[in-house]
Amino acid sequence: MKILFYGDSITDMGRRREYDNLSDTAFSYGVGYPLFIAGELHSRPDRYEVINRGIAGNKVVDLYARISEDVWSQQPDVLSILIGINDLWHQLSLNGGVDLERYIKVYKMLLEDTKKRLPNVKLIVCEPFVLRGRGSEVNFEHFTQIYAYAAAAKQIAEEYGAYFLPLQKVLEEATARANPDTYLYDGIHPTAAGAKLIADEWLRLFKTQIDK
Repeated sequence: MKILFYGDSITDMGRRREYDNLSDTAFSYGVGYPLFIAGELHSRPDRYEVINRGIAGNKVVDLYARISEDVWSQQPDVLSILIGINDLWHQLSLNGGVDLERYIKVYKMLLEDTKKRLPNVKLIVCEPFVLRGRGSEVNFEHFTQIYAYAAAAKQIAEEYGAYFLPLQKVLEEATARANPDTYLYDGIHPTAAGAKLIADEWLRLFKTQIDK
């Protein structure tokens, strides 16, 4: 079973591009949640192949632009997507974001076209998230608009028969045990603990609903 992770810096997390064709080495996964998932699944290397194709700074439009080369050509059995925070964040910091209406339109195109190219693929749509932190605190009211993007992602998942992975509530509940920067070091990007939490939630969904 080939599993491909697709998204922005939260998925990328410093992966080494020169190892793209060597998915059995840790360098190809970066230091985020795909590494923890690969570590769990690669105990059965005869059964699972895990690929990371996250690229830092990406928005949903970027995922759509490169999907033929980075996803369809790989013909994954499972495609897991986490995208949304840059669509909102870049509108604030770079005036180059993707508004909610366009986010919905392009995300739907991405899933619809993928289902046409890979009719048997299983899709996982991960919920975009944010916590208060040094990267989000000053404009946190703006960042809370991610909740609308998350709701849209959930609705799109339902419309296209994808599995939806909730993450916002899980992260918020975790902050009852520790400070937010224990899990997201700047309110946006995961620490090791945050990546492990995301990976655990992903694996729970995968094992109970997809790989039964």
